[in-house]
Amino acid sequence: MLKRLLLGALVAFSPSYSYSESIQPYFGTTPNAAAGGHTWSMGTVLPTPPGLDINGVIYSYTPNKNTEDDMKVHVQNEKVGGGYIFRETDDWSGAPGGIEIRKVVPVIPQLPRELWGDGSIEVEGTGTVEDTNVIYSYKVDPCYDPQFDPNCPGYVVPVPVIPEVDVSTIYDATQDEYVTLSNEERVTIEENEEVLEEIDEEEEEEEEKRKREYRLQALADTNAALLIGQDLQLLAMNRTVQTIIDNTYLKTSIPGGEYKDTLVLVDKKIDENKQGLRNGLAQQLLHEQMVDMQYNN
Repeated sequence: MLKRLLLGALVAFSPSYSYSESIQPYFGTTPNAAAGGHTWSMGTVLPTPPGLDINGVIYSYTPNKNTEDDMKVHVQNEKVGGGYIFRETDDWSGAPGGIEIRKVVPVIPQLPRELWGDGSIEVEGTGTVEDTNVIYSYKVDPCYDPQFDPNCPGYVVPVPVIPEVDVSTIYDATQDEYVTLSNEERVTIEENEEVLEEIDEEEEEEEEKRKREYRLQALADTNAALLIGQDLQLLAMNRTVQTIIDNTYLKTSIPGGEYKDTLVLVDKKIDENKQGLRNGLAQQLLHEQMVDMQYNN
């Protein structure tokens, strides 16, 4: 459920883009950063592709405290260079413990991973937290480096640098081994060159195929995230309607208990049914007469 909530949130937080349809930003979520304790390093939580921005934080935990105690819980990340880049505070002072809290916090504007320092859950006051879960949603822009693909904005066609060389100073035709080769040897060399050209063409085709598959996968991931966002909206509407319906019913209790049997048999003896005995005897006699008729005929 927490994963579905996060995917819907990251779709809602994401702006539109004008890139080519073949190159689209893609989205993802991290594992539980607080699985190993109440402090963690973002270097081990976030993936490493360039162009990664964090666009939301989802967290949940259960506080342990007495109602009268003062307690605050800070879910936070240090900022590289000093201070905090993210800090969300829940004030539990005067509230009972044992109630799980789940929150989705958008990060607007989206901030690059290079600014995010170590994360932690800090308890201020009297109490503790358990069942902690902190997940980051992120967006990766493949065109962060324009040279990733020719369809990226700002792509520059590479121009090879060809050094100027005075061939006359380094080449002597009389010393060229190829000049003295026989016709048969020249044909062999030319055939080898043709094979190498065919290999280069096959490698180019494989590279184009890989890029096409990547673009299709990125588009499929984006569509899946949009569908999950729609499911999340429907789920929220259903919960709101169900809450309204539940509040219309009156909660009451029906008195009950143990109802004991009141029927008592005065005489436990049951008389035989004489009429039933007569009917049974008559049927037996009729049956014997019918059997005798078969043998008499």
